[in-house]
Amino acid sequence: MWHDSRMTLAGKLLVAGPQLVDPNFWRSVVLLLEHGDEGALGIVLNRVTEERVVDYLPAWEEHLIPPGLVHYGGPVEPEVAIGLGRMASGSHAGVAGLALVDLTADPDADTPNVRVYSGYSGWSPGQLEDELQSGAWFVLDAAPDDVFADPEGLWRNVLRRQPGNLAMVGLFPEDPSLN
Repeated sequence: MWHDSRMTLAGKLLVAGPQLVDPNFWRSVVLLLEHGDEGALGIVLNRVTEERVVDYLPAWEEHLIPPGLVHYGGPVEPEVAIGLGRMASGSHAGVAGLALVDLTADPDADTPNVRVYSGYSGWSPGQLEDELQSGAWFVLDAAPDDVFADPEGLWRNVLRRQPGNLAMVGLFPEDPSLN
C-alpha cells in the first residue's frame, strides 16, 4: 500500500513505534511536510533544545510561541532554520492552521506566531516506505494543535487518542525491561 506513488503522506504524523531505538527518532512525532517519488521531508515536533531563538533571530522575538526555544527538527542540515506558524485560516501540507514561515524576512504585523526548528528529517526515495513496511512508524492523522502542543508528552498523547489497541502503545514504559 505504501509503495503506491500516487499516495502522499504529506500532512500525516509519523509516530515512532516502541522498537525504533535510533536516538534521532526514539519516541518521536514527525510531521511530514513533503512525500512523493523523490522521498520525504518532515519535522520532529517533540524535541526541544535549550537554545533561545532570539539569540539567532532577534527580530522574531515578539512572534515566537512560548517559551521561544529552538526545536530539533531532525538530523539533516541542523544549521537550517524552519519556521512553522499558526494561521487563522488556510493550511500547509494538509494541516489546517499551519503555515511555513520565511524566517529570512523581517516579521510584520501579519506574521503569524512561529515555532522554529533546527534541521529536518529526510528520507530518500523508498526509504520511508521500507521503514513503514518494517513497522518502525505508525502513520496517523495530525490534529491542528499537534505542531504547537507541549512537546514533552506529545508522543504519548498522540497515541492515547487513537482508537483500539494503538492507544495502549502510549502506555509503554520507556524501558520495557523494567516493567
